[in-house]
Amino acid sequence: MTEKRGKPLPMSTPSPIAVELLKRLKEICHSFCVTEGGSHGPDHSERVLQNALTIGRQMGAELRVLTPAALLHDIGRKEESLSRGLICHARRGAEMAVPLLRELEYQEFEIEAICHCIRTHRFRSGRRPASLEAEILYDADKLDSIGAIGIGRAFLFAGQIGARLHNPEQDPTDTSPYSLEDTAYREFRVKMSKVREQMLTPAGRELAEQRHAFMQTFFDQLTRETSGMLP
Repeated sequence: MTEKRGKPLPMSTPSPIAVELLKRLKEICHSFCVTEGGSHGPDHSERVLQNALTIGRQMGAELRVLTPAALLHDIGRKEESLSRGLICHARRGAEMAVPLLRELEYQEFEIEAICHCIRTHRFRSGRRPASLEAEILYDADKLDSIGAIGIGRAFLFAGQIGARLHNPEQDPTDTSPYSLEDTAYREFRVKMSKVREQMLTPAGRELAEQRHAFMQTFFDQLTRETSGMLP
């Protein structure tokens, strides 16, 4: 099936996923992602799910597609880590999801739609989201990298590698990842500040603008406090 933007899925209006099915999807997510740490563990996938449902309900998306796509979007990440990046977790995750979804008795057209979402939630996978649900998953995943959550994840990673607390005086282009200067602020300057420009849906863009404003306020305040400036 060719993935083309705007082609309607043969589905009815959005339907809530069954409680037992949701429980099973979360168990699968946990089994694959629990070893991936604080930034990409099962809690990340569940936050992405909540972001996706917030946007999806607003935009009339098919929740039976969006829900499993959100919970399973990172199941290939462990294989990417073990391969040192040679394997794309988005493409591998889409492949891994097929037998799992068949076991859960999803129909083939649903599996195809879900796997397209998983495959395209990362632009570096070589494919752009070509359905409403895929665009929403992409935005939902990006949203979890910014705002208060994004700041928390950035400090968590900086602490894990032993980076400094704050370095606003340092030009981020003169620093390297996984170094003493790979601070949360560097992550903000290099990556997080650009996320709002990458959103694909109107609802996603609005949420990203709100989270961006919070990050800017936070790091401005952090700079004032660490430099001894008056409030």
